[in-house]
Amino acid sequence: MTKNPESNAASNPDSIQAIVTCPDETKEVLAAELRALGVTDIDVRYRAVACTVPDLETFYELHLKLRTASRIFRVVKEFAAHTEQMLGDQAKRIRWADWFLPERTFLVEGVPADRGPGVMGSNAISKTIRESLQAAFAQHTGKVPKVDLKDPKVIVVAFIQKGRCTLSLDTTGKTLHKRGYRTEGHPAPIKETLACAILDLAGYDGTQPLLDPMCGSGTIAIEAAYRGLRKAAHIHRKKGEFGFEWLKDFDNDIWRKVSDRVRGERLESLPAPIVASDISEKYVEMARENALRARVERDIQFKAGRIEDARPHAETGILVANLPYGARLAKGDDEALRQLYEEIGDNLKKNFKGWRAALLVAEESPWKFIGLKPTRRIPLMNGSIKAKLLIYDMYAGTKRRPKDEETTTDSDS
Repeated sequence: MTKNPESNAASNPDSIQAIVTCPDETKEVLAAELRALGVTDIDVRYRAVACTVPDLETFYELHLKLRTASRIFRVVKEFAAHTEQMLGDQAKRIRWADWFLPERTFLVEGVPADRGPGVMGSNAISKTIRESLQAAFAQHTGKVPKVDLKDPKVIVVAFIQKGRCTLSLDTTGKTLHKRGYRTEGHPAPIKETLACAILDLAGYDGTQPLLDPMCGSGTIAIEAAYRGLRKAAHIHRKKGEFGFEWLKDFDNDIWRKVSDRVRGERLESLPAPIVASDISEKYVEMARENALRARVERDIQFKAGRIEDARPHAETGILVANLPYGARLAKGDDEALRQLYEEIGDNLKKNFKGWRAALLVAEESPWKFIGLKPTRRIPLMNGSIKAKLLIYDMYAGTKRRPKDEETTTDSDS
């Protein structure tokens, strides 16, 4: 259960209660990220991690550095709200003018977690909070902030579950998977946040050589370069793009201090090389252009080539690839997909001893035809597609699985 920030003030008046969201499959990866950044009281929930942030400086740092998070929420208050009347009364008691100025436009998002008769819907929640917030402003300041549905400066989120409401402020701005470097044009792009989760699950820490032999628009390689260079994921966001910059307690001096320190942590060069290739020269060029916008184009070696012909560029390293899904191929190409998977497995077995391979595959794809036994199988979602991340440790003497094993059903561990 999320703590009321007011109850935490006595022990540490500078601490901030936060809720950080992500896909449910990657919440443990996010929790590890938060711990590494000095966050405490980690509480892993459904598609979210609740936590205590020690101070405003760390809170700002989270927005710059978190790689697998979708959104960050600053908790205002938690309270019982079994009815609309209770919800409105509690929301009106909050001194909203202490959180943001009446000149700021705002929007309320109502999020009901429960279903069934008598449960408040999202519209009812939003309307109740909006009216109570404006009434509180009128009472304390004589001014009423305006609602802006398209481009609000402040977003208030009311999450209600089992008769309790958590009111928070979305301090993210645009969702954190939008780094700003990627253009449209690739038919199956992978989200930046998922790419980072895959890299973490594969054990990539930025010090190992990395190869993406099906790089597409370059997301995995670019995010790996950020990790290896210790470059913050959101360091290139423009002024005013984070939601916390519109709150009343925004401290520009602390923000500048954090931003300068984080920029200074970037390494001059990668500890180990990153190579990205694709069978399509068009996509290789797209990946190179995206890397240029991300300002890491000099840190990645791009080239055209088939994954079946890929070769290691170091004695040991990590190969990461988002393999094609049957849904992306023309009807009747199932045999071609099975053959591709077989050839990938043969290439790994013959040429990548000493390497680890992390392959993202659709659950319904013929991944058994890779013919190697994975060390781990991790369920993930790639958009709406159920997927698996298959981890292979290519030791000397790794053998193909027998044909009868290749076609049997294998459950996730």
